[in-house]
Amino acid sequence: MGSGLTSGLRSVGKAHWRNDMQRTLSMFALASFFATAPLLSQQTQPAQPSAQTTSSVPKEGSVNDRRQDQQQRIANGIQSGQLTAGETKSLESREANLNREIKDDRAANGGKLTQQERQQVNRQQNNLSKSIYKDKHNAAQAHYGNNEVGQRRENQQDRIANGIRNGSMTAGEADRTENREQGINQQIQADRAANGGKLTPQEKAQINKEQNGASRQIYRQKHNARNAPK
Repeated sequence: MGSGLTSGLRSVGKAHWRNDMQRTLSMFALASFFATAPLLSQQTQPAQPSAQTTSSVPKEGSVNDRRQDQQQRIANGIQSGQLTAGETKSLESREANLNREIKDDRAANGGKLTQQERQQVNRQQNNLSKSIYKDKHNAAQAHYGNNEVGQRRENQQDRIANGIRNGSMTAGEADRTENREQGINQQIQADRAANGGKLTPQEKAQINKEQNGASRQIYRQKHNARNAPK
């Protein structure tokens, strides 16, 4: 009888232990579910595009979209050598004037362009687009030469192109810098013509000083507070 009682107690004990374990496991499962529910909710929600990302992209074909596209075409022309410093200066001068016109028109109309102003700007952008195409496909090309002066000229043109492309240089800044680059190029050409195609050591030293000044100007313009309008 003693052994039967002991066996019964053992059976009852095992049953209580199993019930306790089942309750513990159920509570653990519920706790885990509630702990992970917020994470699952966050993962299943569709990502929302940020306002900054969507607002920074102009509508296709808009005034802002077209002037960004034209700046990209100018930058590509500079980097490929299809646009000379003089051609770029002329194009960017016109771009800067047009940007001022757009800014003034918007300031006078609560931040927007009227239908007539938009049509006028569109005509001017069409003319600029044609000029970019002509300048990139004419016989004038940027030639730098395989020498230190030429390599610095090419490097500075690449830096200008990158500044135009990423918007850190405005059209007006590019106009002024390319005007300076054109002056240096003309000086180099005149010096070489007077010396059988070469530069004297003194001329090289002078050109180096001028290129240093142009380099500093490019850096300042790319790192100041002014950026191309978007």
